[in-house]
Amino acid sequence: MAVTTVESEYEPAVLEAGCAEAPAASPRQVAGPLDTWAALLRDRSPSAETAAALDALDCEQLSPRGRIDALAVLERHMSWLQAKQVELLAAIAAHTDTPELSAEEPSSGEEFDERMLATWDCAAEEVACALRLANATAGQRLATATLLHTRHRATLGLLAGGQISYPQARALADQCRVLSDEAAGQVESVMVAKMPSQSAGQTMAAVRHHIHRVDPEGAEQRHAQRVRERRTLSYPQEDGMALFGAILPAQQTAMMEQAVDTHAATYVDDGRTLDQKRADALYDLVVNQPRPAAASGTAGSPAGRGAAVVQVTVPFDILLGADEGPADLKGYGPITATQAREIAFAPGTIWRRLLTRPETGLLIKSDPTTYRPTADTARQVMARDRYCAFPSCRMPAHRCDLDHISPFNHTHPKHGGQTTPDNLQPLCRRHHRLKTHHPGWKVTRDPHTGTTTWTAPTGHTYTNTPPVYRE
Repeated sequence: MAVTTVESEYEPAVLEAGCAEAPAASPRQVAGPLDTWAALLRDRSPSAETAAALDALDCEQLSPRGRIDALAVLERHMSWLQAKQVELLAAIAAHTDTPELSAEEPSSGEEFDERMLATWDCAAEEVACALRLANATAGQRLATATLLHTRHRATLGLLAGGQISYPQARALADQCRVLSDEAAGQVESVMVAKMPSQSAGQTMAAVRHHIHRVDPEGAEQRHAQRVRERRTLSYPQEDGMALFGAILPAQQTAMMEQAVDTHAATYVDDGRTLDQKRADALYDLVVNQPRPAAASGTAGSPAGRGAAVVQVTVPFDILLGADEGPADLKGYGPITATQAREIAFAPGTIWRRLLTRPETGLLIKSDPTTYRPTADTARQVMARDRYCAFPSCRMPAHRCDLDHISPFNHTHPKHGGQTTPDNLQPLCRRHHRLKTHHPGWKVTRDPHTGTTTWTAPTGHTYTNTPPVYRE
């Protein structure tokens, strides 16, 4: 259901029939099969009345299309219930019951310890016990609920209306925690119009982007602090395995990832998967470092290792220091202006110009029509879409296949889909196969907005819009 305004306060929604308010009808009162009832509930805001009708959605009596509608109905009601839980948690956090001590009691020794225990906020512990959660998890829920209740009422209203999921609401509240009330409100005012059409991953990325935009100085300071906190990590896992990694600046991580991929590509085809080769390449690069050449005294390098490629998209005024907005690091998301300049002005960096359409902010490009896209066309499509074009997928575009939306005609190329950016999209291997071989899935792309519309076998449609570079 479309949303035109979001109020700072919200009330429990009531069922609507046309323009008049009415109580929920029973399934027997709705003409047609149970599918019609499921579709009707999907279009209505969740409430106590609609919740009372959920038990009638018997999956055995629903068609495949009706089951998708029923699933969406249940998800919206879960959001509605989670909004009520948020209100309860916020109240618990704000009004923890603790015994009061007399002012005449001493404040030292054993009595002081008793005073501390008496005034200790045990909300997290009680919630953890009631919900059978770890204390840290309960504390996080309480903190998130407090933020949503006090600073993000519009977001909480969307959650109560079943228009967004709890992970989306939590992402906005938790990521905006570092901002002032005013700056957090600016981010929320932009996101309330976007979140109902986004997945949780898209919301998290968009919130990060707008945090950089409203508080570039704070982003630089937080990044500098996190750089000081960089460290390696090692966690034991099952079956004699362990997870090893590092928390580093995003641009360094991207360069390491590219270096690992480049080194993995030098291995012969011996049956190892690409993931296995990447893991082996990381070990080789760290442990089996090249030794200095004995004759020349210069350091050797592993055979076949090429230069790492890191792609950053940054507006020209930010690059030159006239603006402090964020840049975009491929495969990661928004980075600070300082990080972007560090990459841009590093030795060996190559600049390529990307043009955008002024009215939409979308990338545009014109290239020859051949079956295999040129390197320039491939870079254009990957920079434009950034991720797999399937609505729920976040696979980075550089790890995807480039798919012809309208199939290329190998016999008569002029009569088939052209190899141009408007007819190309990045798809991960799974979704490429889905689009190519599954007869029920179809996709179209609007060349003006860049939005792809996917039609599922059930007849439902889902959209995915590439990022706008200049908002």
